[in-house]
Amino acid sequence: MGYQVLARKWRPHQFSQMVGQQHVIRLLTNALDQNRLHHAYLLTGTRGVGKTTLARILAKAFNCETGLTSQPCGKCAACRDIDAGTFIDLLEVDAASRTKVEQTRELLDNVPYAATRGRFKVYLIDEVHMFSESSFNALLKTLEEPPEHVKFLLATTDPQKIPITVLSRCLQLNLRALQIPEIQNQLQLILKSEQITAEERALYYLAHAANGSMRDGLSLLDQAIAYSAGEITEKSVLSMLGAVGQDRILVLLEAIATHDPHQILQQTQLMAESALDFQSVLSELIVLLQQVTLAQSVPETLDNQLEKERLAVLAQKIKPEEIQLYYQIALLGQRDLPLTPDPRGGLEMILFRMLTFCPDNTTWDVVAMPVQTEVATQTPMVEAVKEPSKTIAQAKIAPIIKETFQKSPSVSVTKKSPQPSEWSQVVSQLHLTGLNNQLALHCICKSWKEHHVILQLDPSYAMLSSAEAKQKIQQALSDYAGHQIKLDIQYKSELSAQTPAKQIVKKEQQNKQDAVVLMQNDPIVKALKTTFNGEIIEKSIKPN
Repeated sequence: MGYQVLARKWRPHQFSQMVGQQHVIRLLTNALDQNRLHHAYLLTGTRGVGKTTLARILAKAFNCETGLTSQPCGKCAACRDIDAGTFIDLLEVDAASRTKVEQTRELLDNVPYAATRGRFKVYLIDEVHMFSESSFNALLKTLEEPPEHVKFLLATTDPQKIPITVLSRCLQLNLRALQIPEIQNQLQLILKSEQITAEERALYYLAHAANGSMRDGLSLLDQAIAYSAGEITEKSVLSMLGAVGQDRILVLLEAIATHDPHQILQQTQLMAESALDFQSVLSELIVLLQQVTLAQSVPETLDNQLEKERLAVLAQKIKPEEIQLYYQIALLGQRDLPLTPDPRGGLEMILFRMLTFCPDNTTWDVVAMPVQTEVATQTPMVEAVKEPSKTIAQAKIAPIIKETFQKSPSVSVTKKSPQPSEWSQVVSQLHLTGLNNQLALHCICKSWKEHHVILQLDPSYAMLSSAEAKQKIQQALSDYAGHQIKLDIQYKSELSAQTPAKQIVKKEQQNKQDAVVLMQNDPIVKALKTTFNGEIIEKSIKPN
């Protein structure tokens, strides 16, 4: 017999052999033991997590000759035929190749007939979301009220594409993506049975590359066995995957933590020589930063992590706020990296950005430019900036700030009360919005004493006035004046001055007139009118 790939050889045949889906297995086991069976099950989840495998085990549980059980024997004729794919009462259908409604109707024609050999006739429809709308409609009635001898097992990676009418008729079971330790432990168990040696780091990288899929993990393991000639090492796996090792990412993060730009350039050079994907490098750096954060907050999570000692050292060396800054810069850099003309240069710029914006950066000293003759008197100030992490502006301003606060511990600024005629200028500086701003614009200022302001409003605009709006304007006036202001609003039919709103309208009209005159006197416009017998449409003119 020829070689059988690991994904087929190690396919589970019992519920107990399934990895990482205990929440679904518990539900199915209890339902089978209590004989509380649904007529249609919908298994959802990403590729390679065990949807079809679980459906076949469930079909064996339905038809095992020992009886309806959560632990099929695997030895009777029904179990063996289901494992071999030759059981006549298990109809496996690939929905992607049977999308036409005629094919669906043909499939359902045999639903009324009893099972030939087994207890139930089981319809296993894989990738059911590929059915057309007409096919789903043809399936609906049968799916809602099937005969007692029929069970439907539907599997899909995209449940969003399934009509809600179908979802409501099924018992939905969501299979989750597997964790790295779960895949790693299963790979280790398989290699032990296959009598193949492997390094723990190598299995970690294989499980990480599987991205939650056990089938992908087994396929990568097959590839690694062939690539490394039977002895799986970390070096061979990294070379096969074209991935960056955690050692290199740790060295890179240590260089960032110690603010060593030369070490950063050296590491990127080594990565370029190894033809590594710099997008993957940045992704691994993001993962490592997250692990360091966990090491700072919950150190017990390091038990199953590689290089836990070095992670613990980094957790002590780098401040939490710096980790958060590096993480955010790397996350944004992951979006920008594909836009750079040179991926290596883009990665280096992202790493140098981490050094530049680090709050405690003491590596990047200010280099004083040659001082011209006319500014030679500023030489002492340039000397003052030689201290690390201080800029020229900080050196100039810091003594002034210190002296100011020593002389005036508490400073309050009070503006002089404006004249009532200056109300338009005041309104523009109050930062009011919406109806509050409209109310202020339609008022005039009758009087402004130091702590008391009286506004007048035309009664036709009384709908703008409310207690809340008055309170907002009063607070804005207090902020503007620098002290508490009491506001009163009076109603008067004939106001003694123009409101700011009327002044704005008048100014806009004047600007429009000026724009029309400017357009009429423009020599180019005159030439166009004369040449083409044109006419100026004044309504279309808008002042800039």
